[in-house]
Amino acid sequence: MSAQAGAGTYSPAAAAGDKRREKREELRRHLAEDADRPRADGRSFHDCRPAFMQTGPTTAASGSAYAEFGKTKVIVSVFGPRESKKAMMYSDVGRLNCNVSYTTFATPVRGQGADNKEYSSMLHKALEGAVMLHTFPKTTVDVFALVLESGGSDLPIIISCASLALADAGIMMYDLVASVSVSCFGENIIIDPTSDEEAWQDGSLLVAFMPARKDITQLTLTGEWSDGKITNAVELCMDACSKLGDILRDRLKDTATLTSE
Repeated sequence: MSAQAGAGTYSPAAAAGDKRREKREELRRHLAEDADRPRADGRSFHDCRPAFMQTGPTTAASGSAYAEFGKTKVIVSVFGPRESKKAMMYSDVGRLNCNVSYTTFATPVRGQGADNKEYSSMLHKALEGAVMLHTFPKTTVDVFALVLESGGSDLPIIISCASLALADAGIMMYDLVASVSVSCFGENIIIDPTSDEEAWQDGSLLVAFMPARKDITQLTLTGEWSDGKITNAVELCMDACSKLGDILRDRLKDTATLTSE
């Protein structure tokens, strides 16, 4: 008896993809329409993930910090101030150089680790207004941020971690910089979004904020927002940044206590 080919084929990969799309679309509808149900990780719309932060993970650097917010894990190393021909060419103030990169295993798609020029530029903008560049003339401070695992809200976590690393390195700053982002789904706003939530957002807003000085060093907006919704989102971010700033200061106090002992 000879075997005959069937009329149809079955592709597990395609079926799995369809199920993932259905699940994500269901997530988006839930976030846009139902503000009372908890998010996938159990948080309410205005709850941030627990923040674990510490200083000094990289002993070879002038200063360093590690941050873990849910699945997002970041390490930042600071080197300098050190002599720089570029800084000498420009002015008598110091130069801040920022680089953000991802490990090859940071995202579900393996082998895509690389420098992120957009995030590097945004990190520089967020920190530049907080660093006293005049205190290290004609020298450079290098900030290297490495995302070990990308789980959502990567950039604000990088900014906060970099601020802590700069302080750990003894770089003079006007204030620490804390950063938080929100995502917009219809009329709802969720804070500290995960990567799944960011994939289906209608818009995003990021605030980098100096809590003690109450100054915003960077505000980034994507998507369509009404004026009233922007105001609410900024206030939500600033409040969360103030609380995150307390955590940053506590980590520095812990380090100072250990050093004195």
